[in-house]
Amino acid sequence: MNIMYKPIGTIHSPFSKAEGVPIQPTRAEGIRGTVELLKEYVSGLKDLDGFSNIILLYHFHLSKGYSMDVIPFLDDKAHGVFATRTPKRPNPIGLSVVKLIQIENNILHIENVDIVDQTPLLDIKPYVREFENPGELKIGWLTDKIEAR
Repeated sequence: MNIMYKPIGTIHSPFSKAEGVPIQPTRAEGIRGTVELLKEYVSGLKDLDGFSNIILLYHFHLSKGYSMDVIPFLDDKAHGVFATRTPKRPNPIGLSVVKLIQIENNILHIENVDIVDQTPLLDIKPYVREFENPGELKIGWLTDKIEAR
């Protein structure tokens, strides 16, 4: 089976390379960027302006190769790639929940951007806390790392 995706737009941010990009949107508070949607998809933005936050799915275009064991930024021990959020994955797909500031034609103004400039956008979804909140969470090996921060 061959699966292919076509980008629907481009994400623009102040980050020209991976170094220096905040690790997650929660560490990118106040950093602004834009999403430039291809004109043919603009009608799909109808009613999106009623949401304060959106989920961006994108292709880690700078990611090269992957390993099934990785040492993530918050630890010095190796973990399975699927227990991390590293961009070096078998399918380098990223996900960020960002604040939607404004929509002007095919441009979405966003905030809390943790994405490299010129990143190909694959999809946009509205963020709905009631849909995303699974209740009590366990965060595995990150428990001690995040609580300590």
